[in-house]
Amino acid sequence: MRKLLIFIMSAAILGLTGCGYNSFQSTDEQIKASWAEVLNQYQRRSDLVPNLVSTVKGETQFEQDTLIKVVEARSRATSIQATPELINDPAAFQKFQQAQGQLSGALSRLLVVSENYPNLKANQAFRDLQAQLEGTENRITVARNRYIKSVQEYNVTVRSFPSNLTAMVFGYKEKANFTVENEKEISKPPSVSFDRPAAAPQGAASGVTK
Repeated sequence: MRKLLIFIMSAAILGLTGCGYNSFQSTDEQIKASWAEVLNQYQRRSDLVPNLVSTVKGETQFEQDTLIKVVEARSRATSIQATPELINDPAAFQKFQQAQGQLSGALSRLLVVSENYPNLKANQAFRDLQAQLEGTENRITVARNRYIKSVQEYNVTVRSFPSNLTAMVFGYKEKANFTVENEKEISKPPSVSFDRPAAAPQGAASGVTK
């Protein structure tokens, strides 16, 4: 009787392994870990924004529209509850991705505009925050790439035979993945010009760029 029980259990274990069940478990855990790292880096960036905005406000002539867009973008990004269930909801995942993309764009704009303000560029606190922000953006890129690979492996298992049968039985579905936000823009051929750039207008010390 005992031997029969061991045989049945062994057969069940081999069956689950062969049908991809264990692959679902391992890849799902990898996705959760990768997602947690993505959120960790996004939170790190979000925490830097208030100090960055506060420092930039010290430059009284800095264009307010750029600052306002950064504050609004951060507010939208942090208003989304990035729960573990979010990665199983394609619509919510896309909304989260769009909000983070808008914050990336607003911060990028702020750093570009800051080049017009010598006093701001010379501010040590601003330079430190800028370096931290750039380092965080690199970490976000690495974390996103790991998440993309984890989801790719999981989704291949969901769609492959015979593991797709296991997915049907246990309710495993494909998970949403990150995409390129500016896909249309980067698909255009680059515009190359050897013309000299226009001279900066006098009085640019005010740094106002519309």
